[in-house]
Formats: sequence, C-alpha cells, structure tokens
Amino acid sequence: QVQLVESGGGLVQPGGSLRLSCAASGFTFYRYNMRWYRQAPGKERELVAALSADGGSTTYADSVKDRFTISRDNVKNTLYLNMNSLKPEDTAFYYCNAWSVANDYWGQGTQVTVSS
Repeated sequence: QVQLVESGGGLVQPGGSLRLSCAASGFTFYRYNMRWYRQAPGKERELVAALSADGGSTTYADSVKDRFTISRDNVKNTLYLNMNSLKPEDTAFYYCNAWSVANDYWGQGTQVTVSS
C-alpha cells in the first residue's frame, strides 16, 4: 500500500524555521521525482519545491527561493523541506507528492501556520 505521511508542521513565529518530513512507503522511492505543494485558504494549490529522483535537479517557487531547501534521503525513503525565515504568507497546508510517468501519489498534508 502506497503511503506518504507528512509531519513537522505547526505554529511558528515570523522569522522562525520548520522542517517538514514526508515518509514514503509502498513504492520505489528512489525512482520518483518528489515535490512539495501548499494550499492556503481560498487559494489554489501551488508548487513550492521539486527534486528529481537522482537528487541532481531542484526547482523552487520564486516566493520561497533562498529560504526553503528540499532534500531527500533515499535510504530512509524520506523527503524533507527545510523552511527558514518564515513569513505569514507561508501559512498553508503543505503536501508531499511523488511523481513518475506512470504514477502520481499524494500525502494527506500538514498544516504550517506562521503567526505572532
């Protein structure tokens, strides 16, 4: 059974940091491109960061460049998102996505709230 389980969300003050994790199981993790998406209330889901299967290529939304870092551990089958200098506009539900030509898997998400 395919599972993507996000964790690490929570409430943080502006300027703070969080590290999101996405634990994968039930599929060959190292063969999949991985992405983090987020969706804020009343807004469409947007791509935050993407990482190729081999870890050699990354993509970031302009709004998070130089603040967020996506990484993966293919031994632990885990995807990470390190988030620094958080802003109130980063408040959203964050989702992990595993993508290949044949399949597209999603986690249930974790809430990140940036507020003083």
